[in-house]
Amino acid sequence: MSDTETTNNSPTTTTSAAETTTAATTTASSSNNADTAVASTTGISPVVQGTTSSSEDSASDVNGAQQIETVSSEGNQNDSTEQSTINSGVAAAPTDTPASSVPSASPAGGTDTANNAVNSTASESQTTAPVPMQTPAPSAASRPKKKKTGMNMSSSATRVQKELAEISLDPPSNCSAGPKGDNLYEWISTIMGPSDSPYAGGVFFLDIHFPQDYPFKPPKIVFRTRIYHCNINSQGQICLDILKDNWSPALTISKVLLSICSLLTDANPHDPLVSSIAHQYMNNREEHDRIAREWTKRYAC
Repeated sequence: MSDTETTNNSPTTTTSAAETTTAATTTASSSNNADTAVASTTGISPVVQGTTSSSEDSASDVNGAQQIETVSSEGNQNDSTEQSTINSGVAAAPTDTPASSVPSASPAGGTDTANNAVNSTASESQTTAPVPMQTPAPSAASRPKKKKTGMNMSSSATRVQKELAEISLDPPSNCSAGPKGDNLYEWISTIMGPSDSPYAGGVFFLDIHFPQDYPFKPPKIVFRTRIYHCNINSQGQICLDILKDNWSPALTISKVLLSICSLLTDANPHDPLVSSIAHQYMNNREEHDRIAREWTKRYAC
């Protein structure tokens, strides 16, 4: 009974194994059929498909490298375009505009943008260039008036030269005069004391200064030799009307020296410079003449 059951179970086990093998075969067939279907659809065997995938990957790498080179080439070309645009912009810019102030052209802008930027910079440079200020010429009213000293000096010099020639040719009695040096307006004069005066025998030196507006103003004459006289003070100043209010352009230095000689003979005690001597001249003439002779001997001889 046992052997029969065992024998019966063995065919069952064999049947199960056969079924398993059949299922595996069916699965493999299905897989092969699927591969075959894919292969038939794509037209490429599985081995060829794997190779094709590798080729596609390599092609993709090559295309990527070509794209990178293309982008790099385009970038270099754009950089070259930008550099040439900047160089042309700098060459066109004015010399006083620094190159750094010229804007670089963008890849999309091109040369026109750079030219516009350069033109704009040149316009700004011309607009902001400083304009030199011109000083207006002074009007005739604002100009300082020139003094007519040249004409006065010329006329006065001519007059002094004329008088110098006259006094040299025909000097007044007991008088002489002439320039001290090269200065035509500074003279020195000598007067001999009149013989009928207490100043006889004396030689008196005088300084003569002609003003620039001579003969319209009188000359300034002072005694350099001390003299005892009521009309001549210790500084040598002379009180004589023609040297002050009664001066006239018609008078000459020769006439003035003659008037001074007359003053030594006839003093004017009514218009004195030294009142004490004038009082003595009127009240004690002898004492006055004695002191005058004494001073002449002391200072003028």
